[in-house]
Amino acid sequence: FLWSIFRDVFHYIGVHLESIADNARDVDLAIRWGFGWNEGPFEGWQTAGWKQVAEWVQEDIAAGKALSTMPLPSWVLDGPVAEKGGVHTNEGSWSPASKTFVPRSSLGVYERQVFRAPLVGETAADPKTYGKTLFETDAVRAWVDDRAGENDVLIVSFKSKMNTIGPSVIDGLTQAIELAEKDYKGLVIWQPTSLKLGAPGGPFSAGANLEEAMPAFMMGGAKGIEPFVKKFQQGMLRVKYASVPVVAAVSGIALGGGCELLLHSAKRVAHIESYIGLVEVGVGLVPAGGGLKEAALRAAEAATQVGATNDLLKFVQKSFENAAMAKVSASALDARAMGYLKPSDTIVFNVFELLDVAKKEARALAGAGYRPPLRVTQVPVAGRSAISTIKASLVNMRDGRFISEHDFLIASRIAEAVCGGDVEGGSLVDEEWLLQLERRAFVDLLGTQKTQERIMGMLQTGKPVRN
Repeated sequence: FLWSIFRDVFHYIGVHLESIADNARDVDLAIRWGFGWNEGPFEGWQTAGWKQVAEWVQEDIAAGKALSTMPLPSWVLDGPVAEKGGVHTNEGSWSPASKTFVPRSSLGVYERQVFRAPLVGETAADPKTYGKTLFETDAVRAWVDDRAGENDVLIVSFKSKMNTIGPSVIDGLTQAIELAEKDYKGLVIWQPTSLKLGAPGGPFSAGANLEEAMPAFMMGGAKGIEPFVKKFQQGMLRVKYASVPVVAAVSGIALGGGCELLLHSAKRVAHIESYIGLVEVGVGLVPAGGGLKEAALRAAEAATQVGATNDLLKFVQKSFENAAMAKVSASALDARAMGYLKPSDTIVFNVFELLDVAKKEARALAGAGYRPPLRVTQVPVAGRSAISTIKASLVNMRDGRFISEHDFLIASRIAEAVCGGDVEGGSLVDEEWLLQLERRAFVDLLGTQKTQERIMGMLQTGKPVRN
């Protein structure tokens, strides 16, 4: 059954290539981008063994099994394509009309793509080793594009599974920031996994590395995790207050700690297919890398702009719901509407241009005399009255069996963190106060049995446990 489908596809594209496209690359990229295939039909044929498959197709045509009796063109079975084992080579892709392998276009627009969309049969630049490596650890690689005029911005890429963030990634990121402050115009956080064959937009970061934190938990219980959480928070503040602009080049998922990392960056450049959210509720925890603290700061900033600091609840409501319901944006535009991206952040439609645009944004910020934000020492918070209002609606949801008792507890702790804790509405607090609320809530929840069940369930099955 499968062979009959592939045979007819290969037969069809072989016969019609000359009349529908300049070369085989155009067909493969059109099918990949237009229909979301991981590889184009010519790539599939070449991977399976060009000559052998061509002979099988020809045999079926001769036996009358194919859709048509039209024979395969002569270039399929003889000449350069048969000798090279396919239509895609390092010289280019086969064009039946010109009877040559046509190289990639050299139009100026493609200079924006540090790495072009790769094809089977080509030996493209490997984003994991490209450029000049300045330092590399088990967790991160810091490098520059060493072409003339491109080597003024430092790039840091994570090497952990799903680009999760643990203590070793924080250390590497801090080291990269120190290096950028000394010798470069800015720092771009960009992940090379976004260039897997046919699957642009790999994960920016799936969040904090729970597995890396497990030994500390086993030895010291919930309290043993506190240094890990504090280190994470300090790493995020290091990003925020770096003396050079730190630009997050986001594609794919940016969840939990990955979302908090981009919230603390000086600017975000996001591919349109970016899925951003604070999802810690799924493992029975609250965001504790400064995500709720940033929500409180942004709410205060928005309220101050319209002179409504006496009614902060309506400015924190959306951020509370985003975190308590673990909402994830359906696109970068959606992330902007949810408040994870600012109106001034850049959204990119071609993921292969993401790195170039992020570097240009870093240069533009540096050229405009970038200065880090001032340390936040006095921020008005919504306080205990707002917490009570939020809890009242949570009680209704709990008693109506829409959420569990544990969901109620987690959501209450999120409300306390975004509203600034048990203080009068409008009270002024500092950044450390808000971080401490997050940290305390995180450690307290980690000590509960139901949260531990959720974490173990996620690590074992990859699916959230509802308890």
